[in-house]
Amino acid sequence: MTETRNGRLRLDKWLWYARFFKTRSRAARTCAAHPVRINGEVVSKSHATVKPGDVLTFPLGPHIRVIEILELGTRRGPAPEAQGLYSDLSPPPVAKREEPAGDRSGRPTKAGRRAIMRFKESGL
Repeated sequence: MTETRNGRLRLDKWLWYARFFKTRSRAARTCAAHPVRINGEVVSKSHATVKPGDVLTFPLGPHIRVIEILELGTRRGPAPEAQGLYSDLSPPPVAKREEPAGDRSGRPTKAGRRAIMRFKESGL
């Protein structure tokens, strides 16, 4: 069976080729669980087909990715090859506010835990 039909490729396979997902099954699950837009139209099936020139909008972690497909690809190759398959149209990420260095909450570090244990053992 040929990989592409009439210059089109399955959405989950293209997302996997372009290395947005580690496995093809994870790409298919994302397509089914989250709304993916192809040229502004919502699709929820991983077997939807894409072609060069299509614009994909999909969630990836905490970010929304907007990608224009440049090529379909024929395999899941190395990262530089995968980056040639698309053009990233996503807006730049919003800069996070930096917290003051002295205001750390949460678990202590390993050195901090050792200091706490020494303090407790000293009986003070």
